[in-house]
Amino acid sequence: MSPAFGHWLAATRPKTLPAAIVPVVVASAAAARVGRVDLLLSAAALGCAVLIQILTNFLNEIEDFRRGADTPSRVGPPRMIAAGLISVKAMTGAVVILYALILGLGAWLVAHSGIVILVIGGLSLLFSWAYTGGPYPLAYHGLADVFVLLFFGLAAINGTYFLLA
Repeated sequence: MSPAFGHWLAATRPKTLPAAIVPVVVASAAAARVGRVDLLLSAAALGCAVLIQILTNFLNEIEDFRRGADTPSRVGPPRMIAAGLISVKAMTGAVVILYALILGLGAWLVAHSGIVILVIGGLSLLFSWAYTGGPYPLAYHGLADVFVLLFFGLAAINGTYFLLA
């Protein structure tokens, strides 16, 4: 594995990905239990969830660096931008690519299931940025856990179940 690949992999924050995976798997299992399973839709929902989690992590890298919250002397897992291992420009480019992938996959899900999925997806993208970005970053105002519960709990499970059922 090249060092650059390892830096990008670390920036995805693999330990956070189960937060995106588990709700989709649980909802897919619940839908399957009542005979409403579509592996392609489940896979697309899982893809969107994981990509949104990675997008959130990349946006967090950018925003925390810009706000001075992440520095090279940060305690804990290194942040790739703060450590000088990935540039803000490269990470911003990756964010654009992730948005494009999510919008493409999400458009297919919306075409299949309608406005409810559009609303959930749109709000998920908005709050992925608002987690540490924007004029009132949720993580800096004690609201991050509430939105994690809402989006990785209620929205992800119910949205996936709605998509399948």
